[in-house]
Amino acid sequence: MTQPPRPPYPRVTVAPHPMAPRPIEDRWEQFYRYGPYAVLTLATLVSAVAAGLLMTRAEMYTAGVLVAVAYGLQAWWGRARPRTAPAASAAVAYYALRTALAFALTWLNPFFAIYAALGYFDVEPLLPKPAVRIGLLATAATLAGSQSGGLPPASLMNWFAFGALYVLNSSLALFFWNVGMREEEKARVQAETIAELERTNIRLEEAMAENAALHAQLLVQAREAGVDDERRRLAAEIHDTLAQGLTGIIAQLQAVASTRDTDPGTAGVHLERAAALARHSLGEARRSVHNLVPAALEHDDLPRALGKTVDGYAERSGVRAEFTVTGTVEPLHDEVGATLLRIAEEALANATRHSGAARAGVTLSYMGDEITLDIRDDGCGFDPTALPARTGTGGFGLGGMRARAERIAGTVEIESEPGQGTAVSARVPLVRRV
Repeated sequence: MTQPPRPPYPRVTVAPHPMAPRPIEDRWEQFYRYGPYAVLTLATLVSAVAAGLLMTRAEMYTAGVLVAVAYGLQAWWGRARPRTAPAASAAVAYYALRTALAFALTWLNPFFAIYAALGYFDVEPLLPKPAVRIGLLATAATLAGSQSGGLPPASLMNWFAFGALYVLNSSLALFFWNVGMREEEKARVQAETIAELERTNIRLEEAMAENAALHAQLLVQAREAGVDDERRRLAAEIHDTLAQGLTGIIAQLQAVASTRDTDPGTAGVHLERAAALARHSLGEARRSVHNLVPAALEHDDLPRALGKTVDGYAERSGVRAEFTVTGTVEPLHDEVGATLLRIAEEALANATRHSGAARAGVTLSYMGDEITLDIRDDGCGFDPTALPARTGTGGFGLGGMRARAERIAGTVEIESEPGQGTAVSARVPLVRRV
């Protein structure tokens, strides 16, 4: 038979509201506490009705004594059960004594099998698991004896009936017990799964809260990093446009001051160059206000803009400069073109200010997914490892070129030796204009 859920021993409960429906565990608790009394009383009354036909006077007295012992056993167990753990020795002793009393009473009167049927209902909470089958088989023997006409079987036919009924009762009892065990295991697995899901949900909620905090922190850091990066970019733009333009204007005005008395024609040329640089710097300043795209790239692509830059540099500095393009020219993203143009302008300005070069060369190479810019001069050179740290008053120079390239996932390499000239090589991804 299907086994009821096993209540915990000892059990601590909180009294529900009087009108609230009781859970099934509480109903089985009430049955375990009061059910044996009711079942024993019912079996006694039914047996008493048929006692005159089935029992002698001596058997009646014996049955009365056994019934009294059964009530006493139940009273003892009612007090001991709350303090007894499942499958403890006291629980096993109670089940064994009750089964023996039920067997003896059924021997005296088959209707006491009603009391013996209790063995099907509480066998699991009272006996350890290996002994459950023994308890079920013992109860099945008592019920089969009652169903076959009483114990002991009176004839060979009764013995055959007893054997068949015992096989039937024991098979059904074991079958339903196994079904109950599987259902109990399934319920246990489901409960563990639900508990694990609840724990997982709690951990997930905690992780989501932590991720939300981290996300907010990352947004703040990204915003701050973006502001700092934009400040550095603006500073580099001002250095590469206005500062270089003003430096060129100063140089041209100094040339005017030194030649206006001796060579007015040359002084006029320098003055025109200073004016042209001033106009160019003004255009760059206006361009910086809008989108920081070099004015040279507004109407020309990068090769033509670099060519004009190199020509202007040669005209202003008197250095022989050449510009070369290799590979297939492709339209570039504005940021890539602006970065390479600014690097070229800075490298040429450094050649004018520091190297004393007589020749310079600029090469732009389209190389599949990359584009390289090489600026070489034959100036005095320097030791790249001995450069002083950049200060707030100095220019951006080599550090600025590297920072520009790194912003678009590129690199800048410097090769130079004292007396051997300088080579600047910038390599950036070739990002096409959309």
